[in-house]
Amino acid sequence: MAWDWEKLREKQEQYKKNTQGSGFGEGGGGGITPPDFDKLKARFNKFKITGVLFVVLILLALFFGSSTFYTVAVDEVGVVQRFGKYIRMSGPGLNFKLPAGIEKVTFVKVKRVYKEELGFKAIRTGSDSAPISKENLNESLMLTGDLNVAIVPWIVQYRIKDAYKFLFKVKNVNKLLRDMAEATMRSVVGDRGINEVISKREEIAVEARLLLQKELDEAEAGINVVTIEMKKTNVPDSVQPSFNEVNQAIQEKEKLIYKAKEDYNKAIPAAEGEASRVVEVSKGYALDKVNRAKGDAKRFVSVYNEYKKAKDVTRRRIYLETIKEVFPKIGHKYIIDPNQKGVLPLLNLKENDILKIKK
Repeated sequence: MAWDWEKLREKQEQYKKNTQGSGFGEGGGGGITPPDFDKLKARFNKFKITGVLFVVLILLALFFGSSTFYTVAVDEVGVVQRFGKYIRMSGPGLNFKLPAGIEKVTFVKVKRVYKEELGFKAIRTGSDSAPISKENLNESLMLTGDLNVAIVPWIVQYRIKDAYKFLFKVKNVNKLLRDMAEATMRSVVGDRGINEVISKREEIAVEARLLLQKELDEAEAGINVVTIEMKKTNVPDSVQPSFNEVNQAIQEKEKLIYKAKEDYNKAIPAAEGEASRVVEVSKGYALDKVNRAKGDAKRFVSVYNEYKKAKDVTRRRIYLETIKEVFPKIGHKYIIDPNQKGVLPLLNLKENDILKIKK
């Protein structure tokens, strides 16, 4: 603030003129003397603060005040370092620390899900268009367990679970994550055939996530792998026609195998059923013959026992029963009394009967 000393001096002179003879001022009886502004100006100049110094003081006050208080968001933690050494970790809310140059705070997002794209890179051509995936053959080209080549793109999504390890245990966490993710995926893909790599992407993703998490924990990276998403897996364009031919041949082979198994499953049970049927029929036939033989033997024995009791009657009955059974099957029958004499028998024989007699 600058004082207008000329105006103050003019007011002093005017005050002296007005107070002469009134008992105030010099020679007056009141003993009250107006201030000497020249002396006051000299004393005030000794303690005068320039505008530049004032601004510097204000800036220093703001700087130290703002560097001692800080706010941590709900999705992050604050890592405090004193002269570069880790001291403590602060949670969400308003926190205090020593001024800048002594302590500094680093904010780490612990609830945000980060992602790393491996084997491809999404390139946006416009604000409204969807990103276009561009293959990165250095990462995506892999050798499978059956010595085929596959292009395997994937995405690793992760969170920071330990801010201290994330900041101080590993120099470059992102590079470590990408290198370990690539090594893990190559290890998993190398244990499987090309068809499994193409058709069983979910199983590969789960196995790769577990293996990658184990490796990151051993490296103390402070990262928690949320999920691994496998993109569309295929073979290189240069070998695509040959790969299609091989797949067609494999499908044809499997088709023939299934057809042969189908015929086998039809023929073998039918043959086994027929064999079982023949065996059962044979057993039934044998049982029938044995039972019939036993029945005939028992019948013969019973007839013989009756025959012994009455031989004449039994002989006659057997004779009559036999004649009764045989006689209807003879056909034409001619009975001539052998004792008849003097009579010329006239037989009206048919042609067939004559032929039978000649024979």
